[in-house]
Amino acid sequence: MEQTETAKEASGDQPLPPPLPLPVVPPSPKYSIMSRRGTGRAGRRIPLVANHFKVSVNVPDAVFYQYSVSITLEDNKDVNVKGIGRKLIDRLYQTYSLEFSGKSFAYDGEKSLYTVGPLPQKKFEFTVVLEESFAKNENGSPGFTGSPNESGKRSKRSFNSKTFKIQLSYAAKIPVKSIALALKGADADNSTQDALRVLDIILRQQAANRGCLLVRQSFFHDDSQNFADVGGGVIGVRGFHASFRPTQDGLSLNTDVSTTMILKPGPVTEFLKANQGVREIRQIDWVKAKKMLKNMRIKTRHRNMEFKILGLSEKPCNQLFFPMKVKNGDATNEEQTADITVYDYFTKHCGIELTESAYLPCLVVGRPKKPNYLPLELCSLVSLQRYTKALSSNQRASLVEKSRQKPHEKTKILVDAVRNYRYDKDPLLAECGISIEKQFTQFDGRILESPKLKFGNDGEFAPNNGKWNFNNKTVLDPRHISRWVVVNFSARCDLSQISRDLISCGRKKGIQIDGPYTLIDEDPQSRRAPPIARVEKMFERIRDKLPGPPNFILCVLSERKNSDIYGPWKKKCLTGEFGIVTQCISPFKVNDQYLTNVLLKINVKLGGMNSILAIEQPSCVPVIKDTPTMILGMDVSHGSPGCSDIPSIAAVVGSRYWPYISKYGASVRTQSPKVEMIDALYKPLANGEDDGIISELLVDFYRTSNGRKPTQIIVFRDGVSESQFNQVLNIELDQIIKAYQHLGEVNIPKFTVIVAQKNHHMKLFQAGNSNNVPPGTIVDTKIVHPRNYDFYLCSHAGMIGTSRPAHYHVLLDEIGFSPDDLQNLIHSLSYVYQRSTTATSIVAPICYAHLAAYQVGQFMKFEDLSETSSGQRGMTSSGIIPVPELPKLHEKIKDTMFFC
Repeated sequence: MEQTETAKEASGDQPLPPPLPLPVVPPSPKYSIMSRRGTGRAGRRIPLVANHFKVSVNVPDAVFYQYSVSITLEDNKDVNVKGIGRKLIDRLYQTYSLEFSGKSFAYDGEKSLYTVGPLPQKKFEFTVVLEESFAKNENGSPGFTGSPNESGKRSKRSFNSKTFKIQLSYAAKIPVKSIALALKGADADNSTQDALRVLDIILRQQAANRGCLLVRQSFFHDDSQNFADVGGGVIGVRGFHASFRPTQDGLSLNTDVSTTMILKPGPVTEFLKANQGVREIRQIDWVKAKKMLKNMRIKTRHRNMEFKILGLSEKPCNQLFFPMKVKNGDATNEEQTADITVYDYFTKHCGIELTESAYLPCLVVGRPKKPNYLPLELCSLVSLQRYTKALSSNQRASLVEKSRQKPHEKTKILVDAVRNYRYDKDPLLAECGISIEKQFTQFDGRILESPKLKFGNDGEFAPNNGKWNFNNKTVLDPRHISRWVVVNFSARCDLSQISRDLISCGRKKGIQIDGPYTLIDEDPQSRRAPPIARVEKMFERIRDKLPGPPNFILCVLSERKNSDIYGPWKKKCLTGEFGIVTQCISPFKVNDQYLTNVLLKINVKLGGMNSILAIEQPSCVPVIKDTPTMILGMDVSHGSPGCSDIPSIAAVVGSRYWPYISKYGASVRTQSPKVEMIDALYKPLANGEDDGIISELLVDFYRTSNGRKPTQIIVFRDGVSESQFNQVLNIELDQIIKAYQHLGEVNIPKFTVIVAQKNHHMKLFQAGNSNNVPPGTIVDTKIVHPRNYDFYLCSHAGMIGTSRPAHYHVLLDEIGFSPDDLQNLIHSLSYVYQRSTTATSIVAPICYAHLAAYQVGQFMKFEDLSETSSGQRGMTSSGIIPVPELPKLHEKIKDTMFFC
């Protein structure tokens, strides 16, 4: 089913984002992205395939010509081209194709158009007319004349035409051969990126012509077979990602299964009930409904027309009057104006039976100054409208469950898609001589040997398939848990039994746990109070029952995830007057494995260690064992979609107790919303001190490492795209160096900077059977970048669904690791995550940074940030919204791995 243009507008035909503007950096950056120094040799060979399809370019001398597109109304007023740009360019081509000598276009949906070879002229100006159709009702009522719509044939229609001026101006040449040069290892310049971008734009245009919803380089069909209802009126829709990528083996087409969220099409009333979780229409909160429905697209049942929702009427349908011309019925048959309700208009004048709309508000559509009103039961949401708000925990869990695919299913879907879509049959790609193979790319990878681990009562242990357990094992460095309490926020469970089971499980794992000092249930009268008040009341009860602050609190919550209590409780414990280590649980299913996982977290938070790499004790870590080395993990956590005024949280963890690489401390700061670069690494104050993150971690390293200063620093950065790599090197790294110098140091450490990415579309499969690759599988040839130093590592076991490897980019290596030493170090750092008994999919320092950013971010969840609108809250006279600072962690907490 093809999607109408109006539906595409509402769903969000999102153009490819332009290259992100870089912040001001020094004219001559100190660092540039390094080239590959070689490939690893460790591990045993494994034949693999990847979701890459080899691309041949048989006309390398072809040149893309770029033309700037300017679209205005005939009175030269600017036009928002989103939603109508493609329609206008299609109409332009249909009307004036002879002017272009029949050349095909690739249009990006906004301001650029591309051809292979030049157009006959460098500049064109055209006039294009678009007709907007309006259904005309029998009585000519201005309240119900309809709205622009292009789909379907209807009787009694009037037309309102709009005239647009379209200018095309030559802008640049983009030679296709620049891709070939980059594939040979030359520095990729702007023309290479531009040429690849044009190829991707051609793929997007193909998808647009098929009526797809476009989201960057992913395309989604209106096909119910690809829909998965996740609740709340939201559907996960499965589509495809397709993009061209340069690799060592040549140009490739990378395809993958992709998922986005859309509104559930169908009656508006059914959507509202599902969205608000109610059974009856009378239970709907219309204030929430008005906010949710704004800007959605609907189709009317009585006229099969599409509209954009402006809002909801204040009055119900049977009390909402408008003036309408009616004939007086006498011999003169003259018209006169009378007020009539919307309900009476539809039931009496249109003959439409309304069963539930009389007492409901109407949808407001049309123009703000001349609104039209539509009864709710006549309206349905059109398909493929993106849902961009944050999903609930239940929705996320449902999406993961329903979108999961086994490896062999995914490989078949992708191969079939490339064969069926026949991308290389596109006229523009054909002019470039581009042909695409129809089978996955084959190559060899390597399987790295799992590092051995050390526990408390055992020798060295080699994990099997990326997993281990604590059966018959004790933790390496247990902590004695004394003077502790259990508090219960209204969860239905037996606190006495839980505490006894925890003590028993701890004994088996080598952790001595005294009996709890007391068990405290929440006062039933407090359960309806706000979360912060409930936490304060609980602390009052703790003060009343204990002679002093406890060393540890086990907190039992009634909700497993997203509990309202979690953020305020963590804030009170970690930043309050006492500084108390706490562990939250929601024990729906209590068994030995559950209790073991809880104990692993508690032991680490109290300063213990569960396991370490065997090569850490005694220290045998290559490159690190003889030279004081600090490992940093850096990440930024952003607020939920739609929360533009919630500060982002920057977290950096740093290794402690060198030469260990399993112990970490964290430093966390707020920064401006949605900003990815960390701006508080170095933060000089007026008094001459540095209040930045790095200074705090450097002092901690010095204090815990017998007065040794790091002469090597390994930085793992998460969450940045390739367009931001230079910013990591020349903004963030520069701040780290300044923080080091601020401490009075002259000799700057050597740095190795590595970006880790999980948000990519590369999948690896075993050749021959399409199974998931085993843990430790690494690839640094064929499908990697032709010049830059990158590799893929799947360190974890893919037990369910299809594994996604981590993509590591080595931007800088002053330390001088050999490929094998660096790859083995990164692989080993996936086995030191203290709260897990499986290898992680990405290095532990980054996992810890995720945890620290998330947990501290919960502190702000119930702060009063919404007293005014997001555009005005706390705004200074300069128009800048200050970012609220986080409360300082208690001194007792700063020395712990509180984030575990």
